[in-house]
Amino acid sequence: MTMLTKSVDAVIGVDTHRDTLAAGAVSTLGAVLADTQVGADARGYTALLDFADVHVPGRRCWAVEGAGSYGAGLAIFLAAKGERVVEVARPKRPARAGARKSDQIDAVRAAREALSTEHLIAPRGRGHREALRVLMSTRASAVTARTRAINHLKALIVSAPETLRAEFRGKTSAAQISYASKLRPRPAQDIEHRMTLRVLRCTAERIVALPKPTISSARSASSSSPSNPNCSTCQVSARSALPKSSSAGPTTPAGSAPKQPSRPSPAPHQSRPHPD
Repeated sequence: MTMLTKSVDAVIGVDTHRDTLAAGAVSTLGAVLADTQVGADARGYTALLDFADVHVPGRRCWAVEGAGSYGAGLAIFLAAKGERVVEVARPKRPARAGARKSDQIDAVRAAREALSTEHLIAPRGRGHREALRVLMSTRASAVTARTRAINHLKALIVSAPETLRAEFRGKTSAAQISYASKLRPRPAQDIEHRMTLRVLRCTAERIVALPKPTISSARSASSSSPSNPNCSTCQVSARSALPKSSSAGPTTPAGSAPKQPSRPSPAPHQSRPHPD
């Protein structure tokens, strides 16, 4: 007998999706008491609570799949109503030919899994923890996207025509990005040269547009004080944790045009990019 079996009369498992929620009430002996399906919105959350009041009026617990994703809204709603909520992992469903998935079956499985496990998982905390999570996940995504774009630019330079590749030789990565963002194709150039110039410029502009977060910004976010969410320290830490611009030089005031990075002068044998 698990701790949950001793402390509740039934468990309501919930299989969560973007638009729908399927719920199944299961007794401590594993018998299915009832099931239902509602929309994944405020009205559906209320309907699920009414469903629980009818079929499990006594001690109950909610076993929610994906309480940090599709089930986040329901988990928050239930916690605010004083309900006991645990999170269960989504099962690995191997692809089977001709097999149909039943959301009600998955909801019942979630309830039975909560009854059979000895280590229950509480939904992760919200508030400052969730604020820090979304900041850090966005930073990680930005770093990954920028790294991929830079690697793509390097690959384009390596495979570019020799006359064009020579213009980038000897430059640092920052200088290559700046130089490529100002390239313009010439009508007299062949189609390969013109198209390579175009994609080099497009890729460089994407790199410049992507944020370039710093280590100090992540540290300032992780050290933000949780005592008062409206204090200036938290606000400054959150702002500093946002990805910073990749352009060099001091930050420009709001409403001012940012200064363009200086372009190194090309060697005499190199072709100078044409202005717009």
